[in-house]
Amino acid sequence: MITSVFKKSTPLNFSLVVILMLVFFSIYQFQDLSWMNSFLLILKKGILFCVLLASVFITNFVVKKNGLSKDSSYTVFFYFLLLLFFPSALDNLNLILSNFFILLALRRLISLQSLKASKEKIFDASLWIFLAALFHFWSIIFIVLVFISIIFHVSRDYRNWILPFIAFFIVVILFMIYATVFDLNVVEYIINSVQINFEINYFTNNYQNGALSIYATIALFFLVSMFATLSNRPQLLHTSFKKIIASFFIGVVIFLISANKSNDLLLFTFAPLAIMATSHIEIPQEKLNQELVMYVLTACSLFAFFSQL
Repeated sequence: MITSVFKKSTPLNFSLVVILMLVFFSIYQFQDLSWMNSFLLILKKGILFCVLLASVFITNFVVKKNGLSKDSSYTVFFYFLLLLFFPSALDNLNLILSNFFILLALRRLISLQSLKASKEKIFDASLWIFLAALFHFWSIIFIVLVFISIIFHVSRDYRNWILPFIAFFIVVILFMIYATVFDLNVVEYIINSVQINFEINYFTNNYQNGALSIYATIALFFLVSMFATLSNRPQLLHTSFKKIIASFFIGVVIFLISANKSNDLLLFTFAPLAIMATSHIEIPQEKLNQELVMYVLTACSLFAFFSQL
């Protein structure tokens, strides 16, 4: 039944996902109503939801614009379900903003397959990634994806290799202006940002541990499916799917090395995993298998969400 609902891309389907996101976002936020006494905090919550919503639809745009899925709304639904696994991410503005900028970069990098305006796309993607690093430093690792994309498409022109460095210096200049205006201690900021922590011992309860374990199992399932079926997909899309896989692994690396570790950091893996999940569901197969995957993922996400409230 769920597959039938989201099999087509219609305004009704998107409206349903928006309503569901608003409901679950509200459930999480209304646990503590103290923020309702401050206009600035109310504004912050509004911005949080809008950026989350924009992230979902940018991911859907990437999929549709580059032919990575059929005319369905599976991607937006899967992104919504993945958000439910780690509800505390719904209150992490820095990570949400950082991930939003990474998605803007991914949009430009995936579209490089057309070879149109390649220099603009490389520069834009690099700029978005360095801006994302201002909100969560280790998202800067996504710059590796820029160089992977250059290798795949436009490696012969040396100017393409220089563009990321130009974008870097522009963001550095903007950051220094900001630091000067707001009297920010740059050295202290950098020292705090570049810290690394490989330990995964941050759980405050068993439900967080369980949510991570379930999420890892689901991610492994869709990742194996992607590797197993990649050769059967149109040759034109191979590089795009390889970039999606690479972005997922970069997200995992960011989770593994970041200090102040939490499940929220897996936010960087949501978009690529939602795309891989969509790809799996759209493989020709028995409808029962599709429904089973959808129901299991839905049940797991709901359990993870409500158990962590």
